[in-house]
Amino acid sequence: GQVSELLRGVQRASEDRKTLLRRLRRALQDKETQQKFVRSAQACCGPAAVCPRAAGSGCQQPWCPRRLDGSVRTLVGLFTGSLADVQMEAARCLHELSHSSDAAVAEACLPVTPYLLTYLSGHSVELMELCLYTLGNLVVESEAVRKQLLPQGIIPVLASCIQSPHEAVLEGLGYVLSQLLQAKEAPTEIIPLVLDSVLPQHMLRLLCSGLKSGTGAAVEFAWCLHYIVCSHTANAALIALGAVPALSSLLCDIASEISQSFSEGLELLTCPVLRCLGNLLAEETGCEAQIQDERLLAALFTVMQCYLQKHPFIVPEGLWLLNNLTADDPFFCFALLSLDLLPALLQLLPCSQAASVLVLTVLCNVAEKGPAYCQQLHQRAALPLLLGPLALPDPEVVGQCLELLHLLFLHCPQAAVDFVGQGGPQTLKQHQSTPELQERVQALLDMALQPPGASVFSSSPAASSAFS
Repeated sequence: GQVSELLRGVQRASEDRKTLLRRLRRALQDKETQQKFVRSAQACCGPAAVCPRAAGSGCQQPWCPRRLDGSVRTLVGLFTGSLADVQMEAARCLHELSHSSDAAVAEACLPVTPYLLTYLSGHSVELMELCLYTLGNLVVESEAVRKQLLPQGIIPVLASCIQSPHEAVLEGLGYVLSQLLQAKEAPTEIIPLVLDSVLPQHMLRLLCSGLKSGTGAAVEFAWCLHYIVCSHTANAALIALGAVPALSSLLCDIASEISQSFSEGLELLTCPVLRCLGNLLAEETGCEAQIQDERLLAALFTVMQCYLQKHPFIVPEGLWLLNNLTADDPFFCFALLSLDLLPALLQLLPCSQAASVLVLTVLCNVAEKGPAYCQQLHQRAALPLLLGPLALPDPEVVGQCLELLHLLFLHCPQAAVDFVGQGGPQTLKQHQSTPELQERVQALLDMALQPPGASVFSSSPAASSAFS
């Protein structure tokens, strides 16, 4: 077909090779053409006697030259040739192939991986960028490609590349690394190699300078750190590198940037930064001591308020971080009240189901700190705003409301009195027929409706068992 004609032309050099390769690249944008292009490369070369590299009755070696048909072999030859303009066009053809979602297409490109790595130490920024994105695309689809790249030294090569001064190279590198770190074998086979390299400290450095040098690479490195944190294998190492204060400082810089002039696209960086910081705090206790600064809390609320209308998906990410900041250490609970951020927090209640649950969880974190905190919550009109979520049919939201009411009634008896005066028991009774909420609803009704002077607040058997 058309591809065969183009390849024959390239091999004979009967026309301008660059023009033929451009036409080939356009043809390779078609999925069916890609599969035809590599199909014969997947056929085994035959009995062991035919191929000296065969280990058994049939050759399974991806590097066997007999397994490569003329198409892939020709492309690799042009890619590794000495003509720079032809090499670039061949690289673009390989990049087009790498976009395929068919693992067989990726595996047909196995022979080119050592060359892709070799050219990452070259001088052409454009070629380096193409090689990086081709590698990134190949590792997504094929475990075989990943298995081959690790012993070929992809991690040391990337560690060398990350010191490049070129933003385009750094962004491409971040893309490759983010794809590798999402692989199922990453926690055991890839992340240990990354941690043994200079990559983590350079990722943090580049991430924190992202607002000055361009956010593209910073976004990729933020997601890389997120995938490392999610592996649960390297958090202590990241914390030792100063990841928590570095990310906190970056969040303050982001808040300053978006409050002065709304920067479109910055939400793409904000999301993984919030997630990294929130997950590090969730995994490692005591981290919040490294960032006990009210400015972080103010920055977090600035970010959530700025993105509330245009990018509301940021709000639950911010609330997840706030939850982990307030969960143990009373510093941020006190700061939340002293900076008068409670009204801003309560305004986020109706944003979404996820936001409602997290706002209520943060309020529970504050209320758990004892009577003084519960009295502050009550004095600042938290109670009337709970009646809305309490009336919802969502058991998770209602469950968090019940938890918060229990803490308020326990530590601030006046809250129970006012709850009754505001018609709270009628709202509570709507959930008496919900199996998972019945016992807790009844315990709260007992607490709220007890006669004045009774001792249920200290701990009734029903309340104790319901909220243990």
